[in-house]
Amino acid sequence: RGACIPFQSRHAGAIETECHSGSAYRSANRQREIPIMTRLVVGPFNRVEGDLEVRINCADGAVKSAEVVSPLYRGFERILVGKPALDALVYAPRICGICSVSQSVAAARALSAAMEISAPRNGELAVNLVHATENIADHLTHFYLFFMPDFARPVYNAESWFEDTAERFTAIKGTSVETVLPARAQFMHVLGVLAGKWPHTLSIQPGGSTRAVAPGETARLTAILRAFRRFLERTLFGDHLERIVALDSVQDLWSWAAEKAPHSSDFRRFLALSTELDLATLGPSTGNYLSFGGYCLDGTTLFRRGTWQDGKTGPFDPRAVTEDLTASWYKTDGPEPPADGTTEPDADKRSAYSWCKAPRLGGQVMETGALARQLIDGHPLIRDLVSRNGGSVHTRVVARLLEIARLVISMEQWVEALEPGAPFINHSPIPDKAQGIGLTEAARGSLGHWVSIEKGRISNYQIIAPTTWNFSPRDKDGVPGPLEQALVGAPVREGETDPVSVQHIVRSFDPCMVCTVH
Repeated sequence: RGACIPFQSRHAGAIETECHSGSAYRSANRQREIPIMTRLVVGPFNRVEGDLEVRINCADGAVKSAEVVSPLYRGFERILVGKPALDALVYAPRICGICSVSQSVAAARALSAAMEISAPRNGELAVNLVHATENIADHLTHFYLFFMPDFARPVYNAESWFEDTAERFTAIKGTSVETVLPARAQFMHVLGVLAGKWPHTLSIQPGGSTRAVAPGETARLTAILRAFRRFLERTLFGDHLERIVALDSVQDLWSWAAEKAPHSSDFRRFLALSTELDLATLGPSTGNYLSFGGYCLDGTTLFRRGTWQDGKTGPFDPRAVTEDLTASWYKTDGPEPPADGTTEPDADKRSAYSWCKAPRLGGQVMETGALARQLIDGHPLIRDLVSRNGGSVHTRVVARLLEIARLVISMEQWVEALEPGAPFINHSPIPDKAQGIGLTEAARGSLGHWVSIEKGRISNYQIIAPTTWNFSPRDKDGVPGPLEQALVGAPVREGETDPVSVQHIVRSFDPCMVCTVH
């Protein structure tokens, strides 16, 4: 206490200063023009699925650099080796308790590619409905239970909007909990009808869905979706879903918001807070985005698959995906293609600071999530937001809420398209030797499973989850991952040891750390 401690920066290659106090040291270093750095360790984070730690170096009231640490090794990739191929459908969903369906879908698609089998249309519709239900529930949970409670922190108690926000969104105690949790629970009955249970359903298979739908059950699904739509239109948006989906520009968004007072809907509340706190400039994206599309039907995906780089869309080539392990606690450094990837822990590796690997596409850092999906798919509002301010805390949240509206409308159409009595699943034997890739979109972004089969058993299994992309450490060239870059420039108030701006940025990505490390 009362001293500045010099330390060697692992990536900058220069002596920085870790400073907690001490005016004499500050004066001497100022004369020598050595920047005064304060190192803060933010974490472990509450209201985050899994374990997360963020190490930031601060100077002049802002974050100068960051290291995002995934401190818990899990290793499902190694657990799966040697298991019968279909066991992936049992083990993979247990990677996570809140996005297990996404893991099921990715595993089933990897196996279906290896087995060279496709699902009947009913099977695709049923899987899409189950998957969309979980993803929407994740978006809703993120907004109400993970993200918005940070605006009820005491640091904001002098703001004019604080009292209303705290009453509405305080964790556990806010009035939003009284309406959101029952609505979410009722909506999740879709999973009861189509998947039998949640999480860790076994209804999703390489050839479709094991759960056929009877004629009367389509009416029940329609009723569940109608009730959920009422909640969204009355509480979250305060308007018809079609009106939200039709918003096509930043000007249109703000004109819509101005039609009613902020307290008329929770989306308007967020927009008002975002304006007050300038969230449109907080947590900037790298500018590179990736989406696997998601929700396959009739040979296409609901949202367009591809990339966004240099202000334009491009194709996605799975062969360009690699994982760099330079700053990860594994024996090799890479980069490695996932199909030949390795997961051999080395907790003593000197160059490492995270159990998370560093995925790259053609050597480039990529951000993934609802923002990437809606941007690549071409939604005009998201395109306009990105063209004006780039990706940011504001843009990520708007994209996530917009996606809720778009998905519910699609779910209503998928239920209408179900044909009771027609097949829901096809069957095929497990090949003796094969490889497969399963790509899908979880709530938090692009998810991929790579499987190799030898003698009917899994010889290699690699998983790249959305948070692996977004929370990746530095690669062999010292390039930080998306969150590490987004944190640079975040304001740090005097005396803050848990900067609220860092909280907002981290949560805008909606991390799922239990999916990240395998």
